[in-house]
Amino acid sequence: MAKVCHTCGKGPAFGQSRSHSMVATKRRFDPNLQKVRILVGSAPKRVNVCTRCLKAGKVTKAL
Repeated sequence: MAKVCHTCGKGPAFGQSRSHSMVATKRRFDPNLQKVRILVGSAPKRVNVCTRCLKAGKVTKAL
């Protein structure tokens, strides 16, 4: 399953870790995704949503 937000489409970003000697190794910045039940159409569905979308109220949680 992809680590992508259902609402905004935010996915992982890529960069480099730098050691003390400045040797670069590849790394990955994953978004803070939470698995929540939201209303998609009229039916509740369990999807991954980033915390920025949850905090901004872009999704309506299903009870």
